[in-house]
Amino acid sequence: MPTSTVQDLPDNAVASLFNAEDTALVLVDHQPQMIFGARSADPQTLVNNVTALAKLATVFHLPTVLTSIAAETFSGPLIPEITRALPDVEVIDRSHINAWQDGAFRAAVEATGRRRLLIAGLWTEVCLTFPALSATEAGYEVFAVVDASAGSSTAAHDAAIIRMTQKGVVPVSTASVLSELQRDWARTDTYDAVNEIVSDHMGAWGQGVNYVRAGFAKK
Repeated sequence: MPTSTVQDLPDNAVASLFNAEDTALVLVDHQPQMIFGARSADPQTLVNNVTALAKLATVFHLPTVLTSIAAETFSGPLIPEITRALPDVEVIDRSHINAWQDGAFRAAVEATGRRRLLIAGLWTEVCLTFPALSATEAGYEVFAVVDASAGSSTAAHDAAIIRMTQKGVVPVSTASVLSELQRDWARTDTYDAVNEIVSDHMGAWGQGVNYVRAGFAKK
């Protein structure tokens, strides 16, 4: 009788989870004017989470699309935390409220070659919901990063999430995105970089990492 072998599954064998090879990141309208009006999340937490997403994109080599709206006339430039993390990614400025209706934006998404999209945006009920629904309609599988997004009120944010999920958009968190990309803590090629992101941007989890590092450093 041959001995059965227990083998680990590769990431792409778990179809319900996205991975670094099939996913692109899309960040929509994280601009000062939009942050000023966001009321469903703490602004610093919001900035921390979207910065973590931008840094994760560099660690896992995710194709990334950045877009702003009316940057020079109303909303201001994309926040520097994003552009510092992704200095080589062009920011597509638009006038369309629904980013998906902008040809340059849509072409940039198509150029990623990925059919799964992680999307975060300000505000949730408009700049996240509209392109998320449109991309879903166009055949993409969309994951809305809800804690890297915020609405003009908690009610607006929550209603937008309900609306999106009814059409098949999947709500996720920054922590779940990080874990879904890393998938295995034995992966040493991304382990240190991911833990730096956790330490810098993930609040209590980050403090836990700092505590463990300090403890091991004394041994």
